[in-house]
Amino acid sequence: MAEPRYQIRPMSRQEAGLAVEWAAREGWNPGLHDMDSFYQADPEGFLLGLLDGQPIACISVVKYGDDFGFLGFYIVTPPFRGQGHGLRLWQAGMARLAGRNVGLDGVVAQQDNYRKSGFVLACQNARYEGRVAGGLSEPEGLVAFPAMPFEAFADYDRDCFPAERARFLRGWLAQTGSVTLGVRQGSRLAGYGVIRPCRSGYKVGPLFADDESQAELLLQALLNRATPGAPFYLDVPSVNAAAVALAERRGMQVVFNTARMYTGRPPELAVGRMFGITSFELG
Repeated sequence: MAEPRYQIRPMSRQEAGLAVEWAAREGWNPGLHDMDSFYQADPEGFLLGLLDGQPIACISVVKYGDDFGFLGFYIVTPPFRGQGHGLRLWQAGMARLAGRNVGLDGVVAQQDNYRKSGFVLACQNARYEGRVAGGLSEPEGLVAFPAMPFEAFADYDRDCFPAERARFLRGWLAQTGSVTLGVRQGSRLAGYGVIRPCRSGYKVGPLFADDESQAELLLQALLNRATPGAPFYLDVPSVNAAAVALAERRGMQVVFNTARMYTGRPPELAVGRMFGITSFELG
């Protein structure tokens, strides 16, 4: 009897929906339209593992700029775990990002395994859960995308992410069902945020702002666009004490943590402006 044949290749856009479905089964609560923006960022960056033609595993290894990459969506479906298929897929993904500084948001308990592949802990992120409150007053000084040009949002984003990611952002800021708001200070942005619908409730991300007061203004305005009583989630970099304070002041609770790790030196980011990262899947 012939040995089962294991194949690894890039996903088509249609197949990329499998990654979202598998992520939902893992309890990751993906956004309803996330993959449209994710796939646009790097169409060759989503790999599928197939056993005798059957999709059984996936990983995303998205390239940003010339020297950065982000790894996510690393999933092997339950019946095929512990058989080496995930390791082969991981190796193929890391080979695609060879020569780049690679980031990931991994399960905290798996840090030792990531270290074996050269990853070093930079910080932890915490997913906070809260409930949308209704009847809040609308803050002033806000501007909705695209009332300000895309370049204003991309320029602000650049200090809060390890690489230029305009191709991704063009889709993310205009994602179906989402709302993108900026807070203006004179002729410039002093921060921006995005809220989007998910399998359960909403996620806010990114939430970038000059200071805590601007971040709170943005968060309140974004939640005004959501259904009162619905759950919402904010992925907070734990190294930003003001971001943690903002979440806790709203009565939000930590539901799980991730370890942000890199294969190279941790990028120098404007951590004080980062009140919520964009996503655990693509950074």
